[in-house]
Amino acid sequence: MPRIIVTGASGVLGSAVYSAFTSTSSSQKEQENGNEKYTVLGLSYSTPVPGLTPLDLLDPPAVEKLWEEFKPDWVVHCAAERRPDVAERDPERAERLNAGVPGHLASLASKHSHKLIYISTDYVFPGTTPPYSPSSPPHPLNLYGRTKLLGELALAPYTGVATSVRVPVLYGPVKKPSDSAVNVLEEIVRDQSGKKYKMDDWQVRYPTNVLDVAGFLVRLVELAKPLPQIVHYTAPHTFTKYTLCLAFGTLLSLPTAHIIPDVPDPSAPVPAGGAQRPRDCRLSMRETDALFGLAEDEGEGGSWQGQEVVKWFEGWFAREEGA
Repeated sequence: MPRIIVTGASGVLGSAVYSAFTSTSSSQKEQENGNEKYTVLGLSYSTPVPGLTPLDLLDPPAVEKLWEEFKPDWVVHCAAERRPDVAERDPERAERLNAGVPGHLASLASKHSHKLIYISTDYVFPGTTPPYSPSSPPHPLNLYGRTKLLGELALAPYTGVATSVRVPVLYGPVKKPSDSAVNVLEEIVRDQSGKKYKMDDWQVRYPTNVLDVAGFLVRLVELAKPLPQIVHYTAPHTFTKYTLCLAFGTLLSLPTAHIIPDVPDPSAPVPAGGAQRPRDCRLSMRETDALFGLAEDEGEGGSWQGQEVVKWFEGWFAREEGA
């Protein structure tokens, strides 16, 4: 039975990945009998969660001890500093988490002969000439993107052992809306106090559900073939924060006149403590489709297998209303 470690298993993405592997079984009967396909160890540090193992990934001896004891076949590394503005305010910590830790995990993967999947970002690209393939030259505009690119480069010497999976902005089941840059827009739409909000209507985003990412990672592990150094995964649908707010308003039957579209002046300086955003970092899925044996004439993105963001939130809001 393959043994899998999921880091950051208390986060929005990590919890979805942990659940995807722990709930995957060959049949319902096997699951009921405790015969799951994987032995999964979920790691968490900042948020204690029952059933997860606390571990500081910035403590190399502790990490190495756990790796030697658990003996993983795969490590799915979801832990990161994912907030661009926070990364700008504490660049040293962001680099340690987003670059130093993946480099250490890649060396352990090589040492112990297991596979590593590292979650990276579309922010490694400048957003000026989409779509971007895995081989497109990266040029991140902000520190978050630079640290994630450094993480990719730290994996580069470990061909055949370590793979970077680039994803765009993520959303999905959350404990609170502020856990995701997409989910948080619900709070703005629901705020009918009279407060006005300027909402970005310039940056093109491709919101992708963590449940879909998690299912994709299970498929990668089960692909039973060598993985390339870099893999892209993205939903195909385009939105800005403003157009998402309008869609949420429609779903919630709430007016959105308090939300004002904002198109920033690209020549203006970045606000203090903020991070510059790229315009459009659309990730090409052609190589991913080919990895799963899908022909080009079938159209790009067949390996996505997800749900469109507004359709998913329709169900999410309905569950909230019924809670």
